[in-house]
Amino acid sequence: QVHLVESGGGLVQPGGSLKLSCSASGSGLSISFMEWYRQAPGKQRELVATVSSTGTTNYADSVKARFTISTDNAKNTAFLEMNSLKPEDTAVYRCYAFVLVGKYASGVWGQGTQVTVSS
Repeated sequence: QVHLVESGGGLVQPGGSLKLSCSASGSGLSISFMEWYRQAPGKQRELVATVSSTGTTNYADSVKARFTISTDNAKNTAFLEMNSLKPEDTAVYRCYAFVLVGKYASGVWGQGTQVTVSS
């Protein structure tokens, strides 16, 4: 069974930075791609960033040039570095991974981590 564990959320002032981590655990797994989503109260879930196993990245327009997604493939970990944070970035951030274990493929969600941008 594959689990995702996130860390790195918290309270930060506008203009500040945070770095989120998402680590996948499980034996014999191979990660096809990992993504970060966020959902603010009363709003729909938004795809923030995607990184493939080959390193290809994509970002939502709202975070381009401010957020960077990266991976440590050896540790099955994805990171989301967030700079120049704005109050509108406040949300619960969750990671998602599409993993292969043997001949089985599945999507796995992390539990979420709160990011609050406020003075």
